[in-house]
Amino acid sequence: PFEMPHLSHLSIRGNPLEEKSTNELLEILRRFPSLNSLEVDIPGPLGESALEILESLPNLFLLNGVKVSKIFESEKHVVDSMLQPRLPDWNPDEPLVDRVLNAMWLYLMSYRLANEEKIDETSVWYVMDELGSALRHSDEPNFRVAPFLYMRDGNLSSAVSFSILWPTRYVQRGDECTRDFLPGIGEDKERSARLTAWFHTPKNYFIKAYETRLQKLQSKHFTLPSMRSSQTSSLRQTGNPLRVYTDIPQVEEFLTRPEFVLTNDPKGADIIWTCMQVDEETKKAVGIRDDQYINQFPFEACLVMKHHLADTIQEACGNPEWLQPTYDLEKNLAELIGDYYVRERDGLDNLWILKPWNMARTIDTTVTSNLTAIIRLMETGPKICQKYIERPALFRGRKFDLRYIVLVRSMRPLEIFLSDVFWVRLANNTYSLDKRSLYEYETHFTVMNYRGPLNHMQTLEFVRDFEQEHQVKWTDIHQRIKNMIRSVFEA
Repeated sequence: PFEMPHLSHLSIRGNPLEEKSTNELLEILRRFPSLNSLEVDIPGPLGESALEILESLPNLFLLNGVKVSKIFESEKHVVDSMLQPRLPDWNPDEPLVDRVLNAMWLYLMSYRLANEEKIDETSVWYVMDELGSALRHSDEPNFRVAPFLYMRDGNLSSAVSFSILWPTRYVQRGDECTRDFLPGIGEDKERSARLTAWFHTPKNYFIKAYETRLQKLQSKHFTLPSMRSSQTSSLRQTGNPLRVYTDIPQVEEFLTRPEFVLTNDPKGADIIWTCMQVDEETKKAVGIRDDQYINQFPFEACLVMKHHLADTIQEACGNPEWLQPTYDLEKNLAELIGDYYVRERDGLDNLWILKPWNMARTIDTTVTSNLTAIIRLMETGPKICQKYIERPALFRGRKFDLRYIVLVRSMRPLEIFLSDVFWVRLANNTYSLDKRSLYEYETHFTVMNYRGPLNHMQTLEFVRDFEQEHQVKWTDIHQRIKNMIRSVFEA
């Protein structure tokens, strides 16, 4: 510092500086009175995040070529102006089709056609022409691009799609045209982590985030309370039929037992069976009382929405053996990327399944081992990402799942009832991990009610054949299933 008092820019990239501690390095840098621009690896010898470094060096104006004010404004943790672009990986033995499928995620863009009546449309992925695809990324772009659909005859069948490119700031001849690959997405939506789809971001940062999360989950311990005998009481005190209000056509049609009678007045009903979410505002508006029975329980979103279910289990139980590693990509993308890198480093399987928060019938669900694809698929809506079970139990060589009906009578004390009869749902194709099979719905998914032939199987027949095929006792498996279901509701 005494020999270079006017030093204003310093780069220590690639220098591990292992002989000095972080505090010693920071103290040395503070002694340079004119230092206002610093280039450093993040995470690296000065700290794990950009914000941490800037708090220790408040006189900096630029960090890795980015204004300090902008870093604080966006709360960026990883800032690097020299990120290397991620180029498609391939080997000579890889088929051309696979090369294209892996590389396309670097160039794809998407849009979704939706209306108020229907929200499960399939997203449209497309590639711009040579000019549009050549636009490079910038955090401070001078152009924007947006899809435009021209319906010549006023209907979708006549639509012609365009990509509109327009400047957002003054440009001169010879300036490079750039666009923001993540327009409108800030650090609150994992911007730095999402850039991993296009650039080689620091692996150590994400691995550290994953390890921190794993330690937190492993530190949680949950002991099931002792099971008490059920003490049920009857609603029918007078012998009169119970009045049921419902807005579900199937209930109206099939609820014909003499113990029940339908009513159009929810306030006068003993039981309310509805498809609508009943919250406190609804109760107040409709006049629903606490002594009425409703087919919902408080905070049921903790279980019926996929991301809340994962949060609930992980918060209560940590990392139980029956729950695959699960990440809410809207807030845990960095940890997911770290998990992916650790598996890649250790030679472990890296096949993942992405599921929308709150859709059914496997809509917008994808199985992939491509990290860029995982990140880009976030653009079609909020999702969770789970480690795919690459070696599942099979029935006659095919995947299956079991659908149980669980009735919740009370949360405190917990009273739940499990139907003895469950639905067996079977995939149509023999299970395979061949890369091409990942695109085959009837190989990796089991819900065939809406596509493909449906193979129905009785519960007793399935149990008998499964025991014979795997030489197991179904009573042992059933007990484990009951324990797992109980753990979910205890959580």
